[in-house]
Formats: sequence, C-alpha cells, structure tokens
Amino acid sequence: MKITRSNKFTAHVEASSMNDIMFFLLLFFLIVATMVNPSVVKLTLPSSKKAMEMNKQQITIYVTADKKYYLNDTKEPTKPQVLTAEQLEDALRPKIAGLTDATAILRLDKALTVQDLVDVLQIGSDLKMKMILATQPASKQ
Repeated sequence: MKITRSNKFTAHVEASSMNDIMFFLLLFFLIVATMVNPSVVKLTLPSSKKAMEMNKQQITIYVTADKKYYLNDTKEPTKPQVLTAEQLEDALRPKIAGLTDATAILRLDKALTVQDLVDVLQIGSDLKMKMILATQPASKQ
C-alpha cells in the first residue's frame, strides 16, 4: 500500500515584513533629509540677453584678475577703494548699515576661478546682502 502525503512543500519567501522595513527606511531618510541644512549661497543672475535696470541703492564690487578688490558705491562713484579680500567685509559693513535693501553688483574678471566668486558671495551672505553677478551681453557671431 502506497501512502502519499497530502501536503507538498514549496519554497517561498514571506514579503510582508519587507514592506515594514521599506516603510521604516523611507521614514528615516525623510526625517534625516529635513534635518540637513546645506550652506547655499543665493545668487541672482541677470540675463545676458537683455539689460536689467535697478533703481535700488547699490554697491559695486570689482575684482581684477590679480585679485584686487575695488569697492564703489553710488554716493561716491569717482572714488573706488582698493582693498584686499580680508578688508572687503569690514569695508562693506558700514556702507550697508543704513540700507534696508542692500544690493551688491559683482563685476569679476573672467580669468578668476569659481572659488574667488564664492569667497565674495560668502561675504555677502554673512552680511545678508543681495548679490548680482554682472555679465556682458553675448556676442552674435
């Protein structure tokens, strides 16, 4: 007499616990992502296709290829101050003290590196100034 089993064994993986694990991982990454506060320098770039006029009180910062900083505001446009990178923040602080919406126009030589630009933007971010990078119109060829 041949006896057969009524239960046959099949291999399978329970996936119901995987849903719980994925939910907890998703929740963990969402919470961690909201706690991360990246240090971002905000920059308003003007369009180089058409000119943009500003009627606000503004300060112009020139940076030459040999990293000399010239500070020029609208009060004394004929007397730019020659500064070093360390003196720039100290020179800007009294100029923006009375301004409600301080805006600086950056005119950097194109031979400078991105790090030179970021250094100036970081000073503006510390002083809570708006920074605008001046560009030249694109030449049509």
